[in-house]
Amino acid sequence: MRYESAVDFDAIEAIDVHVHYETDTCDHHSLPQEYMDASAAYFKGGERIPSIDTIADLYRKLNMAAVVFTVDARTQLGHLPNSIDDLVAGTQKHNDVLIPFGSVDPRTGQDAIDEAIRQVEELGVWGMKFHPSLQGFDPSDPQYRPLWKTISDLGVTALFHTGQNGIGAGMAGGGGIKLGYSNPLLLDDIAAEFPELRIIMAHPSVPWQDEANSIAIHKSNVFIDLSGWRPKYFPQSLVGYMSNMLSDKVLFATDYPLLAPERWLADFAELPIKDEVRPKIFKQNAMRALGLK
Repeated sequence: MRYESAVDFDAIEAIDVHVHYETDTCDHHSLPQEYMDASAAYFKGGERIPSIDTIADLYRKLNMAAVVFTVDARTQLGHLPNSIDDLVAGTQKHNDVLIPFGSVDPRTGQDAIDEAIRQVEELGVWGMKFHPSLQGFDPSDPQYRPLWKTISDLGVTALFHTGQNGIGAGMAGGGGIKLGYSNPLLLDDIAAEFPELRIIMAHPSVPWQDEANSIAIHKSNVFIDLSGWRPKYFPQSLVGYMSNMLSDKVLFATDYPLLAPERWLADFAELPIKDEVRPKIFKQNAMRALGLK
């Protein structure tokens, strides 16, 4: 199965660039159960593991497209990820609204590079998702440069978790997850060394929002997605820049199913952002971040 998009980007109203695929068709979950339970308690959302059909139905109803992914953290968690092939099959079934991103575990070395190539060239994924804290690695470490070069050469987007971690929150020792690996400054070296690589820094990067703002303003190839936080809780420095220096760099994103789009949209409508910037945030900036224009 290879993904071929049928999304009508002129017709849709928005692109949610951050949606989780939490269970595959074999009923395998993306995380060990204790992490799933802890994250459900932390986010206090609705259904924690919607099917790919449920995800598609939601975004079709909203007249939106959604970027869907899982995370390969097999080394750190000792838990195999959801099948990327299964994800691609599901997004191809719903290719009018869903866009697949792949994921590899950087700590597997050459295997990660080979698998990234397979996922892009054979499966047709449009990007790669990384979660440095969950995967337990420092993205600025030189040993991972061959992987970043490969992704850059493949011409797809790299999406990195940054900031606070809902996964592991409330567990003893945070479930062994180290927040420091999600400092956005660790991505600045990558953005500088691989200027053709489009990078999305996921989430308001609490407690490092000023760092994230600075990188996105300084590096033309870096974007910020607005997922994982209800907009009414966004850091003021981020909100303040959205209508000016970051107006072309921030992206609509929810973190569904951890945060429902309807709740995000209701909060976002109340933010003091210029009307002419809102269409950029909802769709135009994502088109550029995905390499569509």
